[in-house]
Amino acid sequence: MTVQPYHLYIERIDPSKNMARFYALSIEPNLFGETSLVRSWGRIGSRGQQKIHVFDSEAKAVDLLLSLLRRKRSRGYLPLQ
Repeated sequence: MTVQPYHLYIERIDPSKNMARFYALSIEPNLFGETSLVRSWGRIGSRGQQKIHVFDSEAKAVDLLLSLLRRKRSRGYLPLQ
């Protein structure tokens, strides 16, 4: 069961390339006692896409969240200001 809520929202905006993207991550419990990492991404203002990863433990979900965050930060995504 998730002890601490994890919610992250980052954006990458570059007007010269007409780029306005978002990336959201959250860790949530599911009905079967497992932990889910929910990823959402797309153009700002659109519904975008979503993918759900299911894990046995919260630690594994946090590891993937941190890995994805490092990758996105290296590509220029920043927290909402």
